[in-house]
Amino acid sequence: MPVSTKEPTADEPTPTQPEAEKAPAPSETEHEDVPAAAPPPDEPAAADGENPPQGPPAPDDESDTGGTGGSKNPAEGEAEAGRRRTLRWTLTTLSAALVLATLLLPNSLAALRPNRFTRIPAEAIVGAAILLSLPRRPRTIAAALAGTTLGALTILNFLDMGFQEYLGRGFNLVLDWSLLDDAQSYMKDSMGEATTLTATIAAVLLAVLLLVATALATVRLGNVLADHKERAAKATLIAGTVWITCSALGLQLAGLPIASDRAVSALTMQARRVQNTLRDEAAFAKEAKEDSFGATPAAQLLPDLRGKDVIFTFIESYGRSAIEDPIMAPGVTSALETNTESLDKAGYKAKSGWLTSATYGGSSWLGHSTFLSGLWIDNQQRYRTVTSGDHLTLTKAFQKTGAWDTVGIMPGIQKGWPEASFYGLDKVYDAFQLGYQGPKFSWSTMPDQYALEAFQRQVHSKKRDKPLMSEIILTSSHQPWAPIPELVDWDDLGDGEIFDPVQKAGKKPQDIITDTTKSREEYGKSIVYSVTSLTQWLERYGTDDTVLVFLGDHQPIARVSGNKASRDVPISIVAKDPKVLDNITTWNWTDGLQPAPDAPVWKMDTFRDRFLTAYGSTPHPTKN
Repeated sequence: MPVSTKEPTADEPTPTQPEAEKAPAPSETEHEDVPAAAPPPDEPAAADGENPPQGPPAPDDESDTGGTGGSKNPAEGEAEAGRRRTLRWTLTTLSAALVLATLLLPNSLAALRPNRFTRIPAEAIVGAAILLSLPRRPRTIAAALAGTTLGALTILNFLDMGFQEYLGRGFNLVLDWSLLDDAQSYMKDSMGEATTLTATIAAVLLAVLLLVATALATVRLGNVLADHKERAAKATLIAGTVWITCSALGLQLAGLPIASDRAVSALTMQARRVQNTLRDEAAFAKEAKEDSFGATPAAQLLPDLRGKDVIFTFIESYGRSAIEDPIMAPGVTSALETNTESLDKAGYKAKSGWLTSATYGGSSWLGHSTFLSGLWIDNQQRYRTVTSGDHLTLTKAFQKTGAWDTVGIMPGIQKGWPEASFYGLDKVYDAFQLGYQGPKFSWSTMPDQYALEAFQRQVHSKKRDKPLMSEIILTSSHQPWAPIPELVDWDDLGDGEIFDPVQKAGKKPQDIITDTTKSREEYGKSIVYSVTSLTQWLERYGTDDTVLVFLGDHQPIARVSGNKASRDVPISIVAKDPKVLDNITTWNWTDGLQPAPDAPVWKMDTFRDRFLTAYGSTPHPTKN
């Protein structure tokens, strides 16, 4: 319907408003209470559902004025937004740094240097490309899983560092979890229960925190990539191109390749360890059943040692470094020379050589079992396999003949030890059966001098119908080498209480445990103490028929022996009867207690067969 443009006259009502309904003109006093009939020409009418303009806004009770009215300060709002942006980018930067650090972290303390973290990790580039291609939910899940994996890999790298430092090898996912309990027991004996508990709780909390932090960091980075998808995709492509170029050209920065795949290599290494361990378990079980002397009749075992009292003694951590390291060697070599002269005056002669131990820095039982079984026992699974079987050990060969009584002196054993039957020991004296009432010396339950005197008093001095074969473990040279016992008059040893003031006056483990030089110095002193205790016992209580074989079970930890130290340990055979040493003339060992640098070096597992053969044993193999 067309709209009329004719304007009404003053006497006519408008077509749309009857005269009776005409509103009176508002008065001056009513104007503010009556809303306008229509918006001003320059303001649009309110849209449907919106309130028309009402004049100045009402005060905002939630504004920065604290509820007293007034508007929010724009400057303060902008500052708050700036703080939030700074926090977001700080968290993003920290997340990126954490992820890059876990991707590039080495697995040894020697490699923990700044140049390790100046590389481009391939895993970060591939991970970014994958996260950019995923929708939000799958991206979050994938990022969380990747971050948790990085955290677990970092924990394994730290375990590798610890095992390399103490045992000279990496952590084995299959076999080494039980050693963590042994490490805790060692700390408790060395540093006290409170320190051990604190360290254990802290280690567990840090491990959990690391897993959570790497997961959250990776999720955050995934979200940042998604928020800047176009620029992130370009950056990922550029980074990938740079990585490939650096890899192809072999470019280096600070002595290391710029292109890195460290995380993948670490995972591959761990997987290979697991695979090799599982394969080795089956192969070694077959090897342990084969024995070149396993079927030798009793009468054909060790005929040239019949009538002799034979003592096999292991000196804890007595390694080649003790004789060759410039810090430790002067004291140790001087003691070896002095003790050689003293034994010579007492009528004893000695020959010495080198053996390469199956272990390093710890796990002494692996060295003991390797030496005595003639099998290479370099991990816990092999140890369990061989000790659960009937493979002939060197000590068991003496028992098998029926011509010797066999005994073990084990001051380091503080719980049940079922391996005694495997080693062929008729009787074992542990830490609680040697009558010691004195103080502990860190991990060592008693000084070596006391253990040897207890052996003399309870075993060696007793009359018997047969000669004696003894295995003795000396522990005073066990880390942390503080406090160290001192030699006292043998007649004053008593029940060991004489060592109370010695222990109290000695150094504390925490005083030397983090100081490499002090650790080396104290380690050298402990070796001098152990070797001197043993040779003095031999001078004092040995007879014309005593044959002493003593050796180290392994080198000390890398912090003391050095990162590139060998696994060699000294071994000596001492006797009065010249025929005993004549039987090993072909070994070309060095005269005296100190092996020459060029003396023969044999693997430790070869000693059993060499010894049995040298003293007249006839091989009769058993086969799998």
